[in-house]
Amino acid sequence: MPAATAVKPDSTLRGAVEPAREAALAVAEGDAVGEHLGMEMVEERLATHYFACTAPAYRGWRWAVSVSRVARSKAVTVCEANLVPGDGALLSPEWVPYAARLAPGDLGPGDVTPFVEDDPLLEPGFEATGDEDVDAVALWELGLGRPRVLSAEGRDVAAQRWYDGENGPSAPVATKAPMPCSSCGFLVPMAGALRSVFGVCANAWSPSDGRVVSLDHGCGAHSEVDLEAPAPERVSPPILDDFELDPT
Repeated sequence: MPAATAVKPDSTLRGAVEPAREAALAVAEGDAVGEHLGMEMVEERLATHYFACTAPAYRGWRWAVSVSRVARSKAVTVCEANLVPGDGALLSPEWVPYAARLAPGDLGPGDVTPFVEDDPLLEPGFEATGDEDVDAVALWELGLGRPRVLSAEGRDVAAQRWYDGENGPSAPVATKAPMPCSSCGFLVPMAGALRSVFGVCANAWSPSDGRVVSLDHGCGAHSEVDLEAPAPERVSPPILDDFELDPT
């Protein structure tokens, strides 16, 4: 690939500092145009002058004013003037597509997530024959129900998220628990491939009640632990002394 040819300097455009400044002042609010920062040739007979922006809300930004001229003419034309970021300019956060903005806990009553056709976390719930209509009809007639189920990747992602979360072994309540969930009578085992790692807590006294917990999770409401009961409190009855007078 041939090297780019350097743009020939243009003394006429280089000298058009004041017309460029007037163009920046015309679009700036108040006196927000500062010192001239230099000029850059863009193409032949097309250049950009830069001025400092003195507006407090745009620190590090610069006014960029494009100027040009036609061949064999000394008349300079202003093309456009706008703000551009410079070194140290405060920029907006990187754009995140709407489909990627949803976070756990964001879904509220009435909200609906969009359908993801090629979701890597799901796979067809049946062995495809190649005819989607035939497969779908056979699926529903057999009562198998769901057209898609968790894929191996989907199970791994969910399992890792649960294991690393507040119902896994590293949660503060688990590190101080006397015994793990695997030996608790309130643990409801899960079905399928996740059974060897997770279950569901059914203890109303546990902070994990109704949630998926890892077998090595735990809490103080374990069914098989106990603590020494304190001695019953005894309060001596009051003694009335009729022979003692209280001075007043």
